[in-house]
Parts: sequence; C-alpha cells; structure tokens
Amino acid sequence: MKVVFHEAFYDVYTSDPAAAAGRMEAVVGVVEPHATFIDAKPAAEEAIAAVHSDDHIASVRRRGLYDISALAAGGAVGAAEIGLEEPAFGLIRPPGHHASAKSSWGFCYFNNMAVALTSLRRAGQIRTAYVLDIDLHYGDGNVDTLARREGVTVYNPGAYERNAYLAEVAREMETCEADIIGVSAGFDNHRADWGGLMATEDYREIGRVVRRTARRNGGGCFAILEGGYNHNVLGENVLALMRGLAEEGS
Repeated sequence: MKVVFHEAFYDVYTSDPAAAAGRMEAVVGVVEPHATFIDAKPAAEEAIAAVHSDDHIASVRRRGLYDISALAAGGAVGAAEIGLEEPAFGLIRPPGHHASAKSSWGFCYFNNMAVALTSLRRAGQIRTAYVLDIDLHYGDGNVDTLARREGVTVYNPGAYERNAYLAEVAREMETCEADIIGVSAGFDNHRADWGGLMATEDYREIGRVVRRTARRNGGGCFAILEGGYNHNVLGENVLALMRGLAEEGS
C-alpha cells in the first residue's frame, strides 16, 4: 500500500503526546516492509483557507506550527488523491479531527480530513464523501468543518463494547453511499492505549469493511493518522488497518 509520509513528521514540534519522540518511528519501523512511501507535500494556503478562517490560520502561524501543520494537511490531500484509485494511508502529524473552522484543541491545528476532502470536491474529483472517525475521542472538528456540507457524512461510532463497536461500524457501512470514504484513524481506543477497548485485529476488520463498501460504491477509500499514543502497539495497529484496506477479496 502507498503511505504518504515525510521525514519532517519525525520532528518533535510541541510537548504533547501526538508530537512525542519515537511515535512516527514506531509506525515506520513496522509498516515499512509492507508499504511504498510517497513524500507528503504541504497543502496550499488556499486549500487550508477553504476550511479555516484567516484568524485561525494566523494563530497557527504565530505559534510557529504553520509549516508542519500545512505539511500534515497536504499529506492528507495526497492520501485522498491516491485513495481515488487505490487504498492509501496518510502517516501524518499533527492530527486534525479536533480542528474546527475557527479554533482547535486536542493536539490538532488544521483539519487534515476536511482540507483533503474539500480539495477533492473543489477539483471536481468527488461529489460525495463519508468520514468514519474511529478515534477514541469524538471528532468535533470533523463535524464542524464537514458535517454541514452537502454530500458529506461524518460518523463517530459510540459503542463501549468491542463487538458492539464493530457491529456498529458494519451497520453504518451497509448504508454508506459515497464517492470516497475517509477514515480518521485514531488508535487510542486500543486495549493497550487510553481507551482500553479494541484489539489489533479489529482494525483489520474495520479496514476490510471500509474497502468492501468502497468497492460496492465504485469509489475510493483512504485513512489518515489521528490519535494513538502507545508506541509499543501503534505500528501493529496501523498495519492491521492497512492490511484490511488492502484486501482484494474484501
């Protein structure tokens, strides 16, 4: 599978857990034998401004976080563009699903998913999109930036039991009709991470059902990294989702 990445994502740009030293290395070390790496390119400011207010962009710039945040947003755009033709994963940071149009929190600055999907729509590459946000935390930024846009659905599963969670995702995918499915792939709900719920193989099942749905729709799919903070399991969890998305027989 193609993985959109840049060595700048190794940089420790703040003191929060998403920026922690060794986090990206933990993923690259596991997925590298199974991936073709594509360099992320920064999102154009015009693409970011299609999602975020001028004041918010200026605020991110004043904090010295514009360049890395624009690179993450551009990595999401790259993964989405590849996803139109084949499943792809955006191995990016900072994450984005808590970034709203005029503000952000939770280790996020620009909404990577919103920049990606808005860019595809503005280019006429898609009309409809579906966002499945599997992070432990509710993706309020995804909802704020995308849910009210015509043709876009955002869904955050809410079950608190592992099998019920997977069943909820499967039920939701049964009714999903979209040109592209984007997964806000947070892995902090893993049993060895903050949420303590999901098993590694569950991410493969989620990837499998997303790929099956995309094929049924005649559309594409991709995923981008959000949360996930236990470096000992993060790489295996990412790889499990990638393998599910890549399954030809899904």
